Amino acid sequence: MSISAVPTFDLEESLAREGYSVIVGFDEVGRGSLAGPVMVGAAAFLAQRLPQAARDMPHYLADSKMLTERRREALYEPLQQWADAWAVGAATSAEIDEWGISHALGIAALRALDAVERTLFGAFADAAGTPTQQAEQTTLVADWDAHMPRVGAILDGPSDYITKALGTFEAPAVPVPAHVVTQVKGDQHCGSVACAAVLAKVTRDRLMTQLADSNPDYARYGWAHNKGYGSPAHKAAIAQYGPCDEHRTSWKLL
Repeated sequence: MSISAVPTFDLEESLAREGYSVIVGFDEVGRGSLAGPVMVGAAAFLAQRLPQAARDMPHYLADSKMLTERRREALYEPLQQWADAWAVGAATSAEIDEWGISHALGIAALRALDAVERTLFGAFADAAGTPTQQAEQTTLVADWDAHMPRVGAILDGPSDYITKALGTFEAPAVPVPAHVVTQVKGDQHCGSVACAAVLAKVTRDRLMTQLADSNPDYARYGWAHNKGYGSPAHKAAIAQYGPCDEHRTSWKLL
């Protein structure tokens, strides 16, 4: 398979030069699906580790839509080890129906950011426990204000739905709000976004397959193959059986 774009850390390094000590890439999956949750992946990298992360970038990393399912699965665990922290946030089909897709995406992204920050900041708090550990972490936290980092985020696409959702009733209390920049085709050009994209895609695909395997009422919609998207077979099943509780019933399903 030919891959036309190889991601870099150019934008991540630009944010690091602006003083952001943690860079988080975000990408979504499931926006156009008829059933199941929407998910947003977050892959975080410490700014001072970006040069090493760039050298260690897993082979064949690219926009998840440009990779075969087999390649994505092969990258799934290496990407978890490569990122300094990662998470996939979700918003359910019921939440999508209640809030609309844009707000649901924002909440899913903030859920992922909340998990990533608590993983990173908790690790640093633990590392400060002994003089030796504290010395090892000095270069990483030297530019933190009051020992808390500045977080820069790269969001795939043209619209910043993360900042819009911040502080709303449904949003988690994220420890440090992120400064968000958007990047069209960020999953093709930015290493952190490409990482987040693959992690989110594999996580959601596995969930949809598990749902289909766990319940014959779900299996008849073909989610093991279409992952909830509007394939002809999926729409035919909706026409025959009607929607189930995992369908986005506020949407035009047929």
